[in-house]
Amino acid sequence: MLNAILAMLVIGAICGVILGFAGVKFHVEPDHRAEDLLAMLPGYNCGGCGYAGCSGMAAALADGDGDIDKCKPSKPERKAEIKQWLKDNPKPAAN
Repeated sequence: MLNAILAMLVIGAICGVILGFAGVKFHVEPDHRAEDLLAMLPGYNCGGCGYAGCSGMAAALADGDGDIDKCKPSKPERKAEIKQWLKDNPKPAAN
């Protein structure tokens, strides 16, 4: 019984060390651009742009697939601001 408990503790410790190392070695920094773009959009979720809502439009803009000019409720000044933001914050390069 004691051998089984010790074996489980050792196996658990080894797995914990491996997972800890993998978490540091393979860490990927998340892309918060879609969330930042969502905060800049009007938030009406009207679907006039062809996406299900502003979150869909923000995700498409962050991926480089969307067109801010399709957002009907957004004012021209805001569209220009979003275009400039997209130029200043390009999509991260894939490894």
